[in-house]
Amino acid sequence: MNNILSLFKKYESIAENKAYKKGETIFSENDVCSKIGIVISGEISIKSYFSDGKEVIYNTLSKGQMFGNNLIFSSNPYYRGDVVCEQNAEISFLSKESLIKALRNDEDFLIEYLNEQSDFSKTLNFKIKLLTISSASDRLLYYLTFNKNKITYKSITKLANELYLTRESLSRTIKKLKENKIIKAHSKTITLMVE
Repeated sequence: MNNILSLFKKYESIAENKAYKKGETIFSENDVCSKIGIVISGEISIKSYFSDGKEVIYNTLSKGQMFGNNLIFSSNPYYRGDVVCEQNAEISFLSKESLIKALRNDEDFLIEYLNEQSDFSKTLNFKIKLLTISSASDRLLYYLTFNKNKITYKSITKLANELYLTRESLSRTIKKLKENKIIKAHSKTITLMVE
C-alpha cells in the first residue's frame, strides 16, 4: 500500500492534487471514471443510498489506497456508488492517459499497480463470501479469522457497516459470543479465543 503511494509521488508533476472536506462528495454514482485517485491523507468511502434511506458502504479507503483503478479500463466505467469524504482528505489523481504512460514506462509502478489490482480482487472475493454467511455470529467469526483472529474498530457502527449488519445485531452478537467465551472484547478490540 505504501509502495504505490511512494511510486505515485514520482508523478506529482502530472498528477492533480485536490483537498476535500468531511462530507463532501468527490464523485457521484453513475459519474464516468476517467482518472484514478490515491488517498494522500484522510479517509473516503464508496457508498450507496436506497429508497428507504438505508446506507450501504462498499469500501472505506485511507492513506495509500487507490480507487477508480477497477473502473478506468472497464467497458462500463461508471461509479456504482458515491465517493464521499469521511474525514478531510487530500487525493492525488492521475488521468487515464498519464496512467497508461506510467504503466508503459515504469516497471516498478506497473508491478505495484498489478499488485493493488490483485489485492482488490481478493478483498472483493472476501466481501462476497462474507455476504453469503447469513448468521451474524458466523459472519463476525469469519471476519475475525480473515483478520488473523483480532480486530480493532473505531466504532460499533463502522464495524457493523463493514460486516453488513445492523448496529443492534452486531452488539447482541458480540455480547453472546463474549458470554460463551468464544471472543474477548474490550477497548474497541475483539479477539478470537483460539484453543
